[in-house]
Amino acid sequence: MSFIRLENVTKTFDGVEILKNLNITIEEGSVLGILGRSGSGKSVLINMLRGMKDYRPTKGRIIYNVAVCPQCLRVEPPSMVGNLCQCGVTFEAHEIDFWNTDRKHFAAIKRRISIMLQRTFALYEDDTVIDNVIKSITGRDEEESTYMAIDLLDMAQMTHRITHIARDLSGGEKQRVVLARQIAKEPMLFLADEPTGTLDPQTAELIHQALIEGVKEKGTTMVITSHWPEVMRQLSDHVIWLEKGEIVEEGNPETVVQSFLDQVPLPEKKTEFKTGGPIIKMEGVKKHYYSIDRGVVKAVDGIDLVIDEGEIFGVVGLSGAGKTTLSRILYGLTDPSGGQIMVKLGDNWIDMTEKGIFGRGRVKPYLGILHQEYSLYPHRNVLGNLTEAISLELPAEFAKMKALYVLNAVGFDEEYAEKIITKYPDELSGGERHRVALAQVLIKEPNIVILDEPTGTMDPMTRVQVTDSIRKARDELKQTFVIISHDMDFVLDVCDRAALMRGGKILKTGLPADIVEDLTPSEKKKMLKEE
Repeated sequence: MSFIRLENVTKTFDGVEILKNLNITIEEGSVLGILGRSGSGKSVLINMLRGMKDYRPTKGRIIYNVAVCPQCLRVEPPSMVGNLCQCGVTFEAHEIDFWNTDRKHFAAIKRRISIMLQRTFALYEDDTVIDNVIKSITGRDEEESTYMAIDLLDMAQMTHRITHIARDLSGGEKQRVVLARQIAKEPMLFLADEPTGTLDPQTAELIHQALIEGVKEKGTTMVITSHWPEVMRQLSDHVIWLEKGEIVEEGNPETVVQSFLDQVPLPEKKTEFKTGGPIIKMEGVKKHYYSIDRGVVKAVDGIDLVIDEGEIFGVVGLSGAGKTTLSRILYGLTDPSGGQIMVKLGDNWIDMTEKGIFGRGRVKPYLGILHQEYSLYPHRNVLGNLTEAISLELPAEFAKMKALYVLNAVGFDEEYAEKIITKYPDELSGGERHRVALAQVLIKEPNIVILDEPTGTMDPMTRVQVTDSIRKARDELKQTFVIISHDMDFVLDVCDRAALMRGGKILKTGLPADIVEDLTPSEKKKMLKEE
């Protein structure tokens, strides 16, 4: 049954058409997949369906065919027409022009839509996990709400954290609680915008299974966007491939996905690079802390590591292995519980455990880091984010030239880089913001660059471009890269050597291909997309 229709929908921002004359029909109970590169218009379409401010179509209409209770204005999918509402009145059929209806009907539809975003953890940070889910449940008594919350957390495989405070969860755990909260609202439409874009394969698989069990198998209509083909294959009934706001192809998921993959280039062949002597030395590095629930937690547990100058070195492992903690210790954001971290600056070795201008303060200007939870300055445009916002004071014309150069290095073609340089972060897609954040790190030309999950929100084509740009930066600027990642395919493509991390320890160091051989079959399945 036809549920939602997009008729000739166009959306323009600052004179640029982001969506172009889209005509789409979404059937009740189906899962529509929107596949496309970062910046193709996927997130704009999701926000438009949700009724988010500033996303009104410039042209065209979005029609919701729904069942509406004339008494309490509750809205349900069209199959509920003729059934009784909770208030006892019969649902009536309505065809509602979503963006041109009255405020009451607009709000009534919005209340029945749940949305899951790629990086926004909309949780009550000071509440427990179960309380976060209970607060999303309406129309049930306390006991029913509690049991429903437990069932949803079990589905999301979060029962082991049920009494934990939300702010203490990892990013992947927070995303699973968000999913449980959104399903708890029992929506008529579930929108998922890159819900697993920043997660490791293991956690992403948990989210996918929960979406199948909690949304798809319950017959809830869903629209999911992704640049990952396997997400489309696993979840969608019908796929639309968007490119620069236009539908390139639509139809069977397998057919459309294959067409999309056929236009993704392979990265340039990796050539041997002669590295210098050691630039980073770690000996016996530890980070232990105490948790009321778990006692002593050994996030990093006695690590010895040497990284050479000019090397692209990967630290790989699944979520919770201790990779991010290790990167924060190296950068000087987290003090170790023990051990020594030495970084070479010129001819001198600097102790990164020593605070102040003669210790790590001396090295900091020569280090760059891209956090997994990066952020851009919202009130500065892209050029401002790449220059004044990070205290990079350059003559105006030279600043623009350098900004365009580094944007090109992270995958934007010259014409598109010129267009986005005056845009603000909220006008960019998630993947575009990620690349600008990477450019923000590279533009200062640091000696050592630490990248924490650099491919999280990137589509396959952009990943290839970023792989090539990291090698180019290393070759031209003699930079050393430390890449923290769960994406073994990316590490195989870009890294000279890698270390496998598990449970706070480094188990093996060697060539990336050697690390793969040391993984168990189940680990290969979780960390390699081809397995």
